[in-house]
This record gives sequence, structure tokens and C-alpha cells, in this order.
Amino acid sequence: MKSEIITIDNQENGFSDAVKEAQKVAAYTELNERDSLRLQLCTEEVLSLVRGITGEIKASFWIESEGPQYDLHVSTKTAMDMDKRNLLLSVATSRKNEAAKSFLGMLRDIFEETMVVEVRQADAVPSDIPNDPVNRVIVCTDPEWDGYEHSTLKKLADVIKVSIRGGVVDLTVSKKFA
Repeated sequence: MKSEIITIDNQENGFSDAVKEAQKVAAYTELNERDSLRLQLCTEEVLSLVRGITGEIKASFWIESEGPQYDLHVSTKTAMDMDKRNLLLSVATSRKNEAAKSFLGMLRDIFEETMVVEVRQADAVPSDIPNDPVNRVIVCTDPEWDGYEHSTLKKLADVIKVSIRGGVVDLTVSKKFA
């Protein structure tokens, strides 16, 4: 069974629709209340995770289920940089790009990885800004997100897969309910 495809954006349009879709899937497949809530929580966390890492988001979300196996899919296009790529791959259970399974996929992945722009953090305050504390620009040297969504998903999900091809990211969270 495949659910409706829900479009999500960075103004949180579609977030509540995605949770409602998870509720519909749970009701249709007759999940018990506890597993239904887990499916909804997985839905919320996977959407927050993708938005937290990629920043602005326009994504598609859907759920596929076959028997006790549920796969939550999020697909989005993003401007890829090395930090974002590393964060996305750190979310995956295997810590590998699922799009790089075949020989050509591995070659494409290596090529794309070398083409990804490395974001450089500004170390110094521009010279036109006075050096007093009131006008000082504070630059965050560690922009890493807190990882809350990842830790929650890691506890709830069985497998998290990340596939990166160009600027397209596909995230699949799999959970098997008994």
C-alpha cells in the first residue's frame, strides 16, 4: 500500500497533512494505538530532521507499507555543500550513500563529492565594523544541528537510509511493527 504524496514546505505547510496521512495509514492497516503513535512520531521527526539539515525545504512525503513493514519516504532537492552532505550521511544507519551501490553509482558519488562546495566560515570581523562589543558580529564556528531528531529516529526506526544524487536527497525510514 502506498499513501498519498504530501508536499511539505519550509513554512510548515503540509506538516499536519503528513501526520494526518500517517494516522490514515495506521487506521487502514489496523495498527494498534501504540504503534500508530510511533508511526506519527517517526513522521514528525523525519520531516523535522530533513528540514533541520537542509534548511529551506520543498519536499514530498509518503508512506509505503507491506505487511508489518512501514517505509516513510522524504524526497527533496537542496543546494548541497560538504557539511550538509556529511550531516545527511551521518543520519544513515550504514553511514553510506545508498545511491552509490553499483559501480557507476560509486563513480558518480565520488565525482559529486569532489564537486561539492565546502562552506567556509568567516573567521574575522569585517574591517568596516568597529571593534566594540556592541557592534561585534558573532560567528558560530560550529553550525552543527543538535541531532535530537536523529537520536529519536534512531531509537524508533529499524533502518534509516539516505540516498544523495546530485542535489536530490531521498531519506527512507523503515520500521517493522509486530
